[in-house]
Amino acid sequence: MEPFTHAFTSLALGKSGENRLPRFGIAMLVGAGIAPDLDYASYLAGPGAFFRLHRSLFHSIAGGALLACALAAGFCVLDRRLPRSQVAQDKTYPPVSFSAALAVCAIGLAGHLLLDVSSGVGVQLFWPFRSGWYRWNLDGNLDPWLLLILVAGLLLPLLFRLVNEEVGDRRKGRGGARAAIVTLLLVVVYFGWRWHLHDQAVDLLMSREYHNRVALSAQAFPDPSAPFDWRGVAVTDNTIEEVGVSLAPSGDFDPDRSRTRFKPDDSAVLEAGRKTADARRFLSYATIPVATVTPLEDGYRFEIHDMRFASDDLDPANLFVRVDFDSHLAMRSQQFLFASSPNP
Repeated sequence: MEPFTHAFTSLALGKSGENRLPRFGIAMLVGAGIAPDLDYASYLAGPGAFFRLHRSLFHSIAGGALLACALAAGFCVLDRRLPRSQVAQDKTYPPVSFSAALAVCAIGLAGHLLLDVSSGVGVQLFWPFRSGWYRWNLDGNLDPWLLLILVAGLLLPLLFRLVNEEVGDRRKGRGGARAAIVTLLLVVVYFGWRWHLHDQAVDLLMSREYHNRVALSAQAFPDPSAPFDWRGVAVTDNTIEEVGVSLAPSGDFDPDRSRTRFKPDDSAVLEAGRKTADARRFLSYATIPVATVTPLEDGYRFEIHDMRFASDDLDPANLFVRVDFDSHLAMRSQQFLFASSPNP
């Protein structure tokens, strides 16, 4: 998910237990809550590096542990170098221990990973020791409804406190902590509701036929701006069907409106393409892989895409693999490409 959702979620975690946190505790949570996205910098090195490192380098247990240790050490150094006398309220805080800072940073990182697992892209939790993506197709990269829950839950108590102070009521309390706890509970309920909708969408997709073809498997992918709308993909024996699914009370679902994509026929080129190193890596990433073979003047072009992403989705996570062969099926090149890249 995008950084704002991560930051507000970490802030809600911090506000819910502010009195139990060490000095700089909220800053630790927010910093750890957004720091794993540092591996997004691999985008600058091209699609191959982005595929290998994004959602892997700092989104894995090993990389996250190293990042948490670095953040904890940094805050311990900051605690020792910043005199407590500069901030009066800091006088009540004991020196920050590495173990306490590490625990807080670990909580922030765990929150980040949970949010990213809920998105359709997922994370490689056991990288670099074992490949494998972990994901739930519950949300997208930017969910305005989730962000609204977080922002409202954190800012409304502040607004009410300002209003109370304006009218002369200066009572202090734990309203901010209670509001943060309620906000986090609403986030959990929201994801539970989306999980229920996802299961409903998949069940609906599996219960229908598509142009007289029976679905062998199906996946539903969310539209974050419209929680009741899902993009459905059903796999039959020789086609892949893409169709919109509306779970709204007045929604309509017609499987005969699906867009049909035929699976490629078995061929030597298709088999050779699937055996390439980049294609094998991609198959561990893709949810619904679909391959194409295109004849060239002096050879063949093999491509494999993931129909988890819509054809017009320009998110960098929408990658594909291209392999060029000569007429004798000797590989000339293999590479990862962004779907948003110009098509040479």
